[in-house]
Formats: sequence, structure tokens, C-alpha cells
Amino acid sequence: MTPTPESVELRAGDLRLALRADLGASIAGLWRGELPVLRSSEPQSLASSRLSGCYPLVPYSNRLGYRRFRWQGREYTTAPNFDDDNPHSVHGVAWQRPWAVAEASATEARLRYEHRGDAHWPFAFEVEQRLRLEPGALDAQLVFTNRAAQAQPAGLGWHPYFPKRSRSRLHIELAERWDNDATGLPVRRVVQPGIDADVAHLDFDNCFAGWRGAARLRDEKLSLRLTSSLPYLVVFTPQTRPYYCVEPVSHVSNAVHLADPAAHGLATVEPGASIEAWMRLEVAAA
Repeated sequence: MTPTPESVELRAGDLRLALRADLGASIAGLWRGELPVLRSSEPQSLASSRLSGCYPLVPYSNRLGYRRFRWQGREYTTAPNFDDDNPHSVHGVAWQRPWAVAEASATEARLRYEHRGDAHWPFAFEVEQRLRLEPGALDAQLVFTNRAAQAQPAGLGWHPYFPKRSRSRLHIELAERWDNDATGLPVRRVVQPGIDADVAHLDFDNCFAGWRGAARLRDEKLSLRLTSSLPYLVVFTPQTRPYYCVEPVSHVSNAVHLADPAAHGLATVEPGASIEAWMRLEVAAA
């Protein structure tokens, strides 16, 4: 017998949020009335977290170069977890694992995942995602705790997908952009004072530093305001897809391989210690 998907639905005002705990604690959909705010599917029809509206990035964001890293004098490897032709591991491990529903009410949910250490990530940890829906806004929080016997590197983030509409537009105040090599790894920083343009005219798949204020996402139907405790943004605007992504993250992509990972946002989390992050998405009519 096929198990019933572990889904949770929250409602507040004219917002509805559908979650799939078993698919990486992903948001299957977020709607304002009948209008999708994120890329949205009814939870029973969602086939994978990669097709969802948003999923958490734990314990790292974006790419981990060539599925290996050196940490505190030891060499580690990670397993393939994305496209067959991608040489890197991508987005951490928690987005591809089943989480448990720790608590749920009409407007709030707590989802939890315990990682024991495996071929995809060698260190044990646990992470909790807390979501709260209120009229006009979604609040999300991640709490990561190191359950390994040694310090481990860690980062947090979210990967929201927004529907691309005819007048989708971004306004974000920034300082720098990381340009990538042919495999998607960041290799150099350049000045990027901001983004203020229609999404149709953008072609980004980059990590940005110096994010200030709210990221504003507007189209002919909705006006969104995205804020976060996290200092970096990954912006992905594929020209041939019906969505775009604005992802709050704690560190530069592949930070573990940079000369000073801590200077680029990667945390060193001691045994038993925790790090936290929050994201808030405010939703209003255009």
C-alpha cells in the first residue's frame, strides 16, 4: 500500500499554505485566494521537493564543489544528489529527506529532521523548520543543532520559486555579485550595486553579497516583500522556465572551498551548539 503523503495545511486571512513534511519539509504551495504566490501544487499531487514552491537548504546552500571538502585536517566526500551530469552535490541533504511533523495548528507548524551522518553528509545534526502564517505574511525559521562529536561546517537557507508573470520585476539593493565558472562554482567577485529590472530581461544564476533592505518582487497581480536574517541572496532567473528564484542563504556558494569560509558566511558549529535563521514573505495585491 502506498503511504499517505504527510501533508499539513495552514490558513490565515486569504492565505493558504500547504506543506509536505515527507518531501524535504517543502512548501507544496502558497496561495492568496486562488492565486499562486509561490510555484504551487496541491500537496497530494507533488511528486518531489524539487518541484515544490520552496524547500529548506541544510546544511549548505547551492553547490558543494566536486563532492568533496577538507575540514579540520580531514578529507570528506559527498554523494551525487542532483542531475547525472552535475559534478557537485547541491543544496545539502535535508531537502531530499522525510521530515516529521512535530506540531501543527491552524496557522503554525513545526517540522523536524534528524540526520545520523551518511554518504551525503558525514556529520550528525538535527534541524527544525517552524512556519507561521498570518494574514498577509509567511514567517519561516530554521534551527540547526550539531549532534556530532566534533565541530562541523554548516549553512542555512531557503529555495523559493516564484511564478514568472508578464510583468514580474525585481528590486534588490546589493553590493557584489559572484561570477561562476562553467560548472556553476563562484570564482570572482564583481561590483553589483543592485537589481532593478523586469525578470524577463535578467539571466542570473549567481550568489550576491551586501543585500540591504527588503527584496521586492512585483508583477501585475501581487506585491511581495522578502526579508531575512541571512546576508546573501542567490538569484536564479532562467529565461526558458516559468519561474524565478530569490533565495536567502547564509553563505557564498561553495564557501567550504574558499580561502576563508567563515568570512564568506559558513559557520563552524560546535557539538551541541545551534545556529538559526529566519525569512519573512509579505504578500499584498499589486
